[in-house]
Amino acid sequence: MKKNPQTELIHAPRKAPQYVSTVQPPLYRASTIIFENTNALFNRHWTDDYDYSYGTHGTPTTFTLGDNIAQIEGGLHHLLAPSGLSAINLVNACFLNHGDEVWVADNIYGPNMEHLRNLEKRYGVMVKVYNPIDVDSFAPSNKTKLIWLEAAGSVTLEFPNLVGLVKKAQAHNVLTALDNTWGAGIAFNAFDFSTEHLSVDITVHALTKYPSGGGDILMGSVVTRDKKLHHQLFRAHAIQGISISGDDAAQVQRSLSSMRLRYEHQSRSALQLLDWLKQQKQFVQVLHPADEQSSGHNYWKEICTEQHSAGLVSVVFDPKYTLEDIRTFCDALTLFKLGFSWGGPVSLVMLYNLKEMRVLEHSHIKTGLLVRFCIGLEHPADLIQDIENALQHLNKQQFE
Repeated sequence: MKKNPQTELIHAPRKAPQYVSTVQPPLYRASTIIFENTNALFNRHWTDDYDYSYGTHGTPTTFTLGDNIAQIEGGLHHLLAPSGLSAINLVNACFLNHGDEVWVADNIYGPNMEHLRNLEKRYGVMVKVYNPIDVDSFAPSNKTKLIWLEAAGSVTLEFPNLVGLVKKAQAHNVLTALDNTWGAGIAFNAFDFSTEHLSVDITVHALTKYPSGGGDILMGSVVTRDKKLHHQLFRAHAIQGISISGDDAAQVQRSLSSMRLRYEHQSRSALQLLDWLKQQKQFVQVLHPADEQSSGHNYWKEICTEQHSAGLVSVVFDPKYTLEDIRTFCDALTLFKLGFSWGGPVSLVMLYNLKEMRVLEHSHIKTGLLVRFCIGLEHPADLIQDIENALQHLNKQQFE
């Protein structure tokens, strides 16, 4: 039967071979998945490792990326989400119900805390706050369902007592979820991080950061080793219609081969800045897990492989400097750009007022406004010079 040219365009009589060997895997863009026959349609199940049924469930492109992320982190099962925060919210929505108690570190990623406070207000989830370097401050009850961990913590970069916290959580049958964005699966294995082979239950990773590496992709992941947990998360993932773009997945996949090189370079650069920053009299404190004076340093040293430490370092300015002074300093930077996130090629800076961010009192953090530097791929000597130049813009009387 002769077909109309329009029909022949859609159902082309000749097709190029679909599979060739290439450095990067093929990119699949799909909402609809074509089933070969009715057997293929009805003999599938959503618990299959590779359920090719609809684009939201996955394509070879998204499954390849997810498998690689799980391998990097030491897990077995994965889910991908449009952002790190979306991945966090998936975990909260999956496991927290009315009357449940969730514990969060006082240095938790701010939007996670905001999301949990919303769940507390609207749905009766009880939010408890603990000091990440004080295991005794984590006091689970029979209502405690989940504890959030961060290593290192947001902004102030304390490295928590992961061993003590996970042991305590396990003794009380509390799920452990680790925001693993800082470590990226490189600094330590969250599923085997001690001589006793301790493991968290779930990791969440903002692939926006080191895996993407370009500052241009938003994505998150949830990784587990337990199939039952994975199936619970997958059902919530499917019901909420969470999915990602195949194009974005291919972009992140393309960057994975260089992630460790970039991570290690930025770690080394941060250490160089750390040594220099500690000598500057404008700062009363420099915060970085590798610094012996930083809270949680011994926990970092115990767990992190090859002493990896990511590319973040924070400083606390002498309290004599006002917010206007610090804004002047930030605006004077030229290589460091004012912006959130990290892990990309461009170094970033952000200023914070901890009094507006913390619930508990922390004697280990000195008084003063805080600035966080996120180290990019520039030469560290140039970054040091940029900070030194910006410090000159502060009121010179302050130096006397």
